[in-house]
This record gives sequence, structure tokens and C-alpha cells, in this order.
Amino acid sequence: MKKIGIIGYGWLGERIASNLSGKHTLSATTTTMGKADELNDKGIQAITAVFPDYQMAEPYSQWFEIKNMDVLIITIPVSEKSCCVSSLYNRIQNLSAFIGDFKGQMFLMSSTGVYPDVPKEFTEDDIPLENVSGERMLRSKYPQLNILRLGGLMGDNRLLKNYNVGNLDHAVNHIHYADISGIIFEMIEKKTEAKLYNVTAPLHPAKSQVINAQKNIADSEESEVKGKKVLSSKLISELDYMFLYPDPRMFH
Repeated sequence: MKKIGIIGYGWLGERIASNLSGKHTLSATTTTMGKADELNDKGIQAITAVFPDYQMAEPYSQWFEIKNMDVLIITIPVSEKSCCVSSLYNRIQNLSAFIGDFKGQMFLMSSTGVYPDVPKEFTEDDIPLENVSGERMLRSKYPQLNILRLGGLMGDNRLLKNYNVGNLDHAVNHIHYADISGIIFEMIEKKTEAKLYNVTAPLHPAKSQVINAQKNIADSEESEVKGKKVLSSKLISELDYMFLYPDPRMFH
């Protein structure tokens, strides 16, 4: 049984924790004291932590629990879409002070949003991590960092039919949260380090096809699926991973 820390116990962090609970000992950070108290009552050692995008008067103290951890999972956003490069640098400096000189296995939840919105099939080689500021900054501090570029997070209450979406003939690049948890679990078991993987369901139907499936509407005919597709073939090949939900039409 490993000791695992999750920085950012939000929608995804909660589901990753649920998958790992019982198999490993968990610690977590959250943004509110009420949520931290709730997690502590459930047996998850939790504290509040927020990582601002400005230079703090005094640096964050190192997470006390981290000295005993084997694995660290970071789910908070570290992308230029959430802030500019200088602000992103400050956020990562604050995060790094909190983590300290951690040597264990590490995971960063990044995003397929790093790929441009053009009609192409993308692999990890198309946008190396050196071209993505947040990924580059964290990997330079923690060479063992695994970076998972997640597609659109789906499952449970997150269904495409519940959103107002355009370009209905464009492909989806979605991932069910159960597969994110499964992939992390597999990588922990295999002690995988320093990898960059796209994490999307292998099939990329059109948005309209996914919505129709969720509304139990039969598709009248197969049509051309347009737009970008972010491929997870590297992950499948190297981890020999079998997706629980390979088809976004079946996520519900």
C-alpha cells in the first residue's frame, strides 16, 4: 500500500481518490476548510491550500505529509490559458515550495487544449512539452514527472447533451474519468516515470453522434467527422492499456 497525495481535490481529484481508496493511503489538498474537514472525517488527511499567481511575501511552507508520500498527483491548472506566463511562473513557484524536493512518482493533469484547433490527428510529438510553459517548468524541477494531457472530462453528471455546443460535425476528444483513474493506477503499479501521454478515448465520433446516443436518438446516417483528433495510441502501446470506455457514445 502506497501513500499518495492529491493536490486539488475537485471534480477529478475526488474521482481519482475514490478509485485509489482502499488500495492506498490518501492525503489531499482542497480550497475550503469545510471540504478539508469532510475529507478528514472520511479518513483522507486533508489541508487547505491555494496557489496564487503572484509572488507571495513569504513562500509556502512545505506540505508536512509529503515527506512520507510515494506518489503525488497534481490536478490544479498550470496552463497559460488560466494565466499569463509570468503569473504561471509565480503559481508554479508557490506550488514547488509546497512540494519541496519531492523524489517520488509524480503526475500532472495537463490538457489536450495545448493542441491547436485544426483538422489534424495529433500525437505527443506534434507539441513537445518544451513548447508548453507549465509542463516545461514543472518537468525542469521534477524530471520524474509524468504528464497526462487529458481530453474533455466526462462521466457521471458530465454529459455532452447537457452543454450548449457548436460544430456538431466535429470530433470529440473526450475521456471518461474511470479511465483516467485506471491509467494512473496502471502507471503506479508499473512505477512509470517521465512520460508524456495523450489521454483520450480511442474513438472520436462527432459531437452530434454523442449527443444523439445520450438522448437515445438513432443517427440517420454515417457522416464525415471533421476537426482535430488527439490520439492516445502511444499510451495504449506502451502501457498495454485497455480502455473501460473506448467510445464516448457509451459514457452514459
